[in-house]
Amino acid sequence: MNTPNAHWPHPSLTRLVALVAWFGLGLQLWLSLQLVAQQGKSATDGLVIFMGYFTVLTNLLVAVSLSLAAGLPTSVAGRWFRRTEVATAVTVSITLVGLAYHVLLRHVWDPQGLQKLADVALHYAVPLLCVLHWWCVVPPRRMPWLAPFAWAAWPLAYLAYALLRGHWLQSYPYPFIDVGVLGYPRTLLNALGLLVVFLLVGAVFVAVARWRLSTPTR
Repeated sequence: MNTPNAHWPHPSLTRLVALVAWFGLGLQLWLSLQLVAQQGKSATDGLVIFMGYFTVLTNLLVAVSLSLAAGLPTSVAGRWFRRTEVATAVTVSITLVGLAYHVLLRHVWDPQGLQKLADVALHYAVPLLCVLHWWCVVPPRRMPWLAPFAWAAWPLAYLAYALLRGHWLQSYPYPFIDVGVLGYPRTLLNALGLLVVFLLVGAVFVAVARWRLSTPTR
């Protein structure tokens, strides 16, 4: 039976994934602040832009959750993030980051140098490492098939935040939710499509966890 404070093996892998996420976030923040400085804007402007992206916020969720799970495993937050359902929700969210970027955004721009390194870290390395971490570290549990609907609270909260923020700043972080260009009907339709993808990915994780429990250990 899985419990909130169930033992996680391979603590070095948990720390590695957290470290890669923190590295990518730190590098991207530094690059963002440099860019706004070149444009004559303030560091506050750079931070506001930086915190507008689902990629950044979800990588931050990964970094914080795994840091607490590894560094403070007996704390309230550490026990919470070590729960199989919570760890799976985080993994599904960062998997969506990688899939959405690869399918929708990688052709939009061509980052170079350090920006390319940050881009790969946040959109590819962390998602892939998180899936590996989920397989190797997070204890499988028979989660309900409807669990992904609860996990969808994170992307739905981000959508509300992005739309409110975009209305206030008149700037949207992603072209597929740019209300100024697309209008609300198309924007919400695009968001619905991404939500369906999130739910399908979540269902795959639930199915894999159930399969692992039903497969005899050799």
